[in-house]
This record gives sequence, structure tokens and C-alpha cells, in this order.
Amino acid sequence: MTQGKTTRTVQLVTELEELAQRCGIEVRHEKLLREVGYRARSGSCKVREKNLVILDRTLAPAEQVEILAEALRGRDFENLYLSPAARRLLQDDRG
Repeated sequence: MTQGKTTRTVQLVTELEELAQRCGIEVRHEKLLREVGYRARSGSCKVREKNLVILDRTLAPAEQVEILAEALRGRDFENLYLSPAARRLLQDDRG
């Protein structure tokens, strides 16, 4: 991945995290441990009526974008400002 593309991807991660927060989803970056017998993965979940997206800190920005986009699928963000790149990504995800 080129430096310019990496920078744009990191900016997209930041924008999607901010969008998630505006939609009431807490985004947390965690060190997900991998041990014998189980493998924790990044993704969305609900804990005590609180919507969360947990991202493994070791994931590449492109993988973080995919996880955040999946968590935002189906949410109402029509009245929120999004960059054209973020809006295209989320519209593509919707089908």
C-alpha cells in the first residue's frame, strides 16, 4: 500500500469511528489475546444495552475500515456529513 493510500485509509478509519460514536456506538481499541482453545476477533457486540465495536490494535487500517463499515451497515446517517469516500463505502455495503 502506498503512503498516500495508507494516509487516506487511516483518515477513513477516524471518520468511521466518529460516525459510529454519533450513532451511539462506542469504539474501543484493544489488544485481543490469542491463546490455545479460543481466538478473539474484532467486531461489534452489545454489552448491557451498550453497542460496542472492538478493534484489535494490531489490525491494519484497511481491516479496521471493513469492521467499522460492517457495524454501521443499516444505520441512519443520511442527515450526517460524510466524506464522499465514506458515503460510497457505506452505500456499497448496503447493497
